[in-house]
Amino acid sequence: MEENVIIEKAFENLAKQTGVTATWQQQGGDVDGEIQFIYNEVIYRIPVEIKKEIRAHQLGKLFDLKKRLKRLMVVAEYINPKLKEELRTEGIAYLETNGNIFIKEGNLFLWVDNFKTEPKETGVTGRAFAKTGLKLLFHFLVDEDLLNLTYREIARRTGIGFGNINFIMTDLKEQGFLLNINKDTYKFTRKDQLLQKWIWAYNEKLKPALEIGTFRFVNKDKYFNWKDIDLKPGETFWGGEPAGGILTDYLQPEQYTIYTAETRGDIIKRYQLAPDKNGDLKVYLKFWKFTEELLKTVPPLLVYADLINSNDRRCIQTAERVYDEYLQTKFRAN
Repeated sequence: MEENVIIEKAFENLAKQTGVTATWQQQGGDVDGEIQFIYNEVIYRIPVEIKKEIRAHQLGKLFDLKKRLKRLMVVAEYINPKLKEELRTEGIAYLETNGNIFIKEGNLFLWVDNFKTEPKETGVTGRAFAKTGLKLLFHFLVDEDLLNLTYREIARRTGIGFGNINFIMTDLKEQGFLLNINKDTYKFTRKDQLLQKWIWAYNEKLKPALEIGTFRFVNKDKYFNWKDIDLKPGETFWGGEPAGGILTDYLQPEQYTIYTAETRGDIIKRYQLAPDKNGDLKVYLKFWKFTEELLKTVPPLLVYADLINSNDRRCIQTAERVYDEYLQTKFRAN
C-alpha cells in the first residue's frame, strides 16, 4: 500500500537524521493508525493520518479530527511551509518522508526542518488539466448541463476552440471522470476528486497566466469602503476574500481580488488604482463566458478555489462555509 511506503520511508529518514525510532500499527476508525515513537527508552503513542501531500482544503478536517482526538500526527511526502505553520499553531504533529518533523508530546519535543522536498504534480496532467482544459472544465463544473450539448454549441458558449473540446472530453473519460450514460449523454463521476484536481491545477497552471497586475487604491477610503465600489456589471467581479465576505457575511477582507474583462487602462481609470507590486488588490482576467450582470462576485466555485489555495486560516474557514452553502450538494463524494 502507498501509505506503507510513505511511512516507512519517513521512519527511515527520521532515524537517520535524529536517532529517534518509530513504528506504526494500522487500525480502523477515524484515523489510519497509531504511531509509536521511542525516545530515551520512553514510548510515545499518537494517532496518525497518512497522506501523499497535504493540501489546504484538508486542513479543516484535520483541525476537527485533532479536536476530537486531542492528539494527532500527519505523515506525508510533502507539506507546504505555510501549512506546516498552521499545523504547529493547531498543535498537530507532522512528519515528512525526508525526515522533517514537528512533535510536542509529553517530554518529547522535536522540530527539524532542514531537508527540502519539492511538491509533485502527480495525477494532474493531460489535456483536461492544461490551461485550455481548465477553462472548459470550469464551465462544465459550474453548469454540468453543458456536457450534453453539441461540440459546436459548447464552443459557442465557452469560447473554447471546437477542435479542443473532443480532446479534453476524451481525456476526462480516460482519467475516469466522465461517463457515457448512453450514446448522447454524459455525466461526471468522482466529482469530489475532480474538483480538488481542478482547484490545484487552476492555482498552479492557469491563474498565474491570468494575472493583470497588483495595485493599490489611490483613495485609501476605498480599501475600507470596498462594497461601495461600483463594479462594471457583467465585466468585473469580486473574487477571493471580498467575494467570500459577500457570500458568507463572515470574512472581512485584507487582500482584494477582482476578475475583469475590462482593459488594464480602463480599470486603473474607473477604479482609481495605481500599479504597486506591494499593493493589496490583485486583478485577473475573466476567463469564462457565462455571466450574471446583477452578481457582484465570481461563481462560488472560483471563490472557493481562491480562498482554499490561500493557505490562510481565515480564508480556509470561509472557504469551508462557501463549500457547505453553495457546493456541497453538487460535489459530495460519489
